[in-house]
Amino acid sequence: MTDLVPVKRALLSVSDKTGLIDFAKALVDRGVELLSTGGSAKAMREAGLTVTDVAEVTGFPEMMDGRVKTLHPKVHGGLLALRDNDDHVAAMQEHGIEGIDMLVVNLYPFEATVAAGADYDTCIENIDIGGPAMIRAAAKNHAFVSVVVDVEDYDKVIGDLDQHDGATCPKFRKKLAQRAYARTAAYDAAVSTWMASAIGVEAPRRRAFAGTLKQTLRYGENSHQKAAFYTDGSGREGVATAVQHQGKELSYNNINDTDAAFELVAEFGSEVPACAIIKHANPSGVANGATLTEAYKAAFDCDRTSAFGGIVALNQPLDAATAEEITGIFTEVVIAPGASDDAREIFAKKKNLRLLTTAGLPDPSAPGLAYRQVAGGLLVQDKDNGFIDMADLKVVTKLAPTEDQMRDLLFAWKVAKHVKSNAIVYVKDQATVGVGAGQMSRLDSALIAAAKAERMAKAMDLPESLAKGSAVASDAFFPFADGLMEAAAAGASCVIQPGGSMRDDEVIAAADEAGLAMVFTGMRHFRH
Repeated sequence: MTDLVPVKRALLSVSDKTGLIDFAKALVDRGVELLSTGGSAKAMREAGLTVTDVAEVTGFPEMMDGRVKTLHPKVHGGLLALRDNDDHVAAMQEHGIEGIDMLVVNLYPFEATVAAGADYDTCIENIDIGGPAMIRAAAKNHAFVSVVVDVEDYDKVIGDLDQHDGATCPKFRKKLAQRAYARTAAYDAAVSTWMASAIGVEAPRRRAFAGTLKQTLRYGENSHQKAAFYTDGSGREGVATAVQHQGKELSYNNINDTDAAFELVAEFGSEVPACAIIKHANPSGVANGATLTEAYKAAFDCDRTSAFGGIVALNQPLDAATAEEITGIFTEVVIAPGASDDAREIFAKKKNLRLLTTAGLPDPSAPGLAYRQVAGGLLVQDKDNGFIDMADLKVVTKLAPTEDQMRDLLFAWKVAKHVKSNAIVYVKDQATVGVGAGQMSRLDSALIAAAKAERMAKAMDLPESLAKGSAVASDAFFPFADGLMEAAAAGASCVIQPGGSMRDDEVIAAADEAGLAMVFTGMRHFRH
């Protein structure tokens, strides 16, 4: 590869004009001739810079509403020509093609247009054609051309030019080329994904995924694994959009658990204060309350042991009273849709406690994709945004739940959706009192949840298990009556489950015999 390449001529054509003028001036100060198109040329001229229109170079005006302006041999020849190839140089001389040493392009804002909810035709018009074509050409010819696609690289480009007396070095050009191909790949992924959805193709023949680096992480789940955090460009509120106010850098596990906590607490909206405490991606406690402080205390009382070193998610802005309560034990992360100044001052005394705030809650009903890697491929599915309310419930036992029991059943159902399968959740008075997660047997999950409720009752010097009179949720049907009977033995009074087992009749009969009220949802919430 050619070593240092002097930059004498640059083509700048950008949609995002952030930093454009300062960057262009810096190039001119270093003796670089500027070529440009449309709005970019206009902006630079208004700033007093001398700019040559691409139309002057090609001999063709911009046409078809700007769809055709840079798709011309005098542009692509200038980008693609190998300057050390005699045939290429001869062709340039024969056809009056001058070399372009630097290309600065960022693309039509397609992703932002889709995110804004634009109609089909508007989205189509915001698909850039000339930009990706030039970027790919310049990136292929990075032996001679520097290609810049990100505003955040402007200062780095000037730094490289200054370091090498107006030239760029091969190592830097390779980095720029890689970023350029990643940008066009991400752009094409956004277009193809949007179009599949827009025309109703549920399983496209090819599916592309893309992300933008937000943070390089110290390591992954374990210290021997490398990791990084990428955003998907959707703009959906959550840990990816959160502002970190204090505390050390988030780890891979912190991000994963914080996401789990915030997604769970969002299920309850923002009208009634709610808190979710997460440990290893499973809830250790979830509760509603008259205040955030009450919600936190109730969630904490479900499993005080597991709450130590956990992640706390709130559905309302953090206040001072709740902040004081949370700082009573070691907590890794707190995430909330805002925080008062007083709360932030209280947290500031705990330097290792990370505080994240967002502009709002994630929308649990929003469509989206969930995917995971398997050997040789990817599994892709719709995000689980299944929702039920009281009207969807079918009472299947002789005894019907009371209104209060119905509310607890629905609360337990929302929590069970976010517990690893097999999941059993005990709830009383809008607060979890026992959670059994991730067991190979539903019976074992029921036993674990009951044991937790019993253990906490003893820790609180209560005469009977917290599960006494509770509502129980199972994320999938009871294949046998044994798990149901364990819930009854723990003191449960009512049950919510999907139904659909071959032995539903046996399970219903067992519930009747035990004096339980039970409802079917017709929907399950496996979470593997």
